[in-house]
Amino acid sequence: MSNNAEAFEHWIRTSFVQMNTELEELYFAQEDRARVMGVGDRIKYALRDEGQAYVTALRAEGNTGEGFDSAFGVLGNVGMYLGALRRHELTNPAREERSPFPEASSLAVHCGASLGMAPRFATAHLTLHNRARGGLRKSFTSLAAEFLFIDENTRGILSLQAAAQALTSIVHIGVSSPVADVMFEAAKHSLREVLQSNRRMMQHLDVDRFFYCVRPYYKPYRVGRQEYRGANAGDFSGINELDLLLGLCRANDPYYGQLLVDKMLFMLPGDQARLKDCMARRSLLDELLELLDPHRDTQWFQRNARAFLEVCELFAQMAAQHHDELVRRFIELPAMKLGEEQSQGLTASGPPLPVLLRSLEVLRDLRVAADRSDIATRHRDLARLRAAVVG
Repeated sequence: MSNNAEAFEHWIRTSFVQMNTELEELYFAQEDRARVMGVGDRIKYALRDEGQAYVTALRAEGNTGEGFDSAFGVLGNVGMYLGALRRHELTNPAREERSPFPEASSLAVHCGASLGMAPRFATAHLTLHNRARGGLRKSFTSLAAEFLFIDENTRGILSLQAAAQALTSIVHIGVSSPVADVMFEAAKHSLREVLQSNRRMMQHLDVDRFFYCVRPYYKPYRVGRQEYRGANAGDFSGINELDLLLGLCRANDPYYGQLLVDKMLFMLPGDQARLKDCMARRSLLDELLELLDPHRDTQWFQRNARAFLEVCELFAQMAAQHHDELVRRFIELPAMKLGEEQSQGLTASGPPLPVLLRSLEVLRDLRVAADRSDIATRHRDLARLRAAVVG
C-alpha cells in the first residue's frame, strides 16, 4: 500500500468515522430524524474537503494497484467517502446529471475497472474484506447499531458461503455418494448458524438507529454520469450458489437471470467466477428427481433425499425469516412513518419501496418453493421428492 493509500485508509478509520458519528447524533436528536439538509453543515464541509485532499493525492499518484488488496482497499475507501457524501446530501442523483466530485469518480472508475467491479464500495468492503486493526473494523460511524449490523451480516455471509461450499462438494462426488451425508450435515449446520445470526440481529439491533443512521449510507449515488445502486447484503456468490445448487432458482429464469446479471459486478472477482461455474452445474434437485424412479427404495436414496429436503427446509426458513421479519421490521414498518417526499430514494437498490418489496417477495417464494401459479417455483418437484421419502 502506498503512502497516499495508507493515509487515506487512516483517515477513513478515524476522522471520517468521527465526523459521520457527530452528524448522526445531530440528525437523531431532531424531532424529524430524516431531516439532513441544513444540519451540521460545518462538519459536512470538513468531511468533504478533507476527503477530497486524500482523493486528489491518490488520483495524481496514478498507480493505485500494487496488487488486489491495495486497489480493492482504495475502491472501498473512495466508495465509502462518496457514500457518506450521498448520505449527507452533498450529492444526490435525483438532482444531478453527473457527480459533483469528478476526482473521486475518476479514482473509483480507475480502481473498479482494474478489478472488474462496479466503481463504488461493495458489501465485501464492510464484511469479508474488512480487515480489523486492533480489534476495530472499518465502518461509517462508531454507533453500536452499525457494528452489530456489520458483524451479524458478516457472520451470516460466512455461514452461507460454508453451506454453498458443502453443497459444491456434493456436486463433485455425486448426490448418490454414500459420504454425501457429511456435506449435507455441514450445510445444515451452516444454515442453522445463519438463522441464529438473524435472530440476534432482530433481538439486539435498534430499529430507529438502523433505519435513520445506518441504512442511509447504502443509498445509490453517481460515479461520473452513471448512477450505481447501493451495496446490498446479498452481494456475494454463496447465497446464489445455494439457490442454483439446490435447484430452487434457475439461471434461465428471466427474473432470476436478470438478478444475477445485476449483481455480478458488485461481487468480488472470485465470487463472480464461482457463480459463473455454478450456473453451468446441474442442480441436486434435478439429479435426485432423475434417480427417483429407479432408486427410490434404496438406502442411499432415502438417506440422501431426506438430507437434501432438510437442507431445503432450513434454507426456506432463512428466506422467510429474512423477508417476513428482518425486511419488514427494519425497513417496511419504519418507512410507513415517513412522508411521501422523505420516502423518495429510500432503498439501496433504487426502485420505490413497494416495487422492491414485490421483487423480494418473488425471490422469497422461489426459495421457499411456494405454491404459486404466476411464477415457476419448484413446489411440485419438491412435493414429489417428499412423497418418495419414507418416514
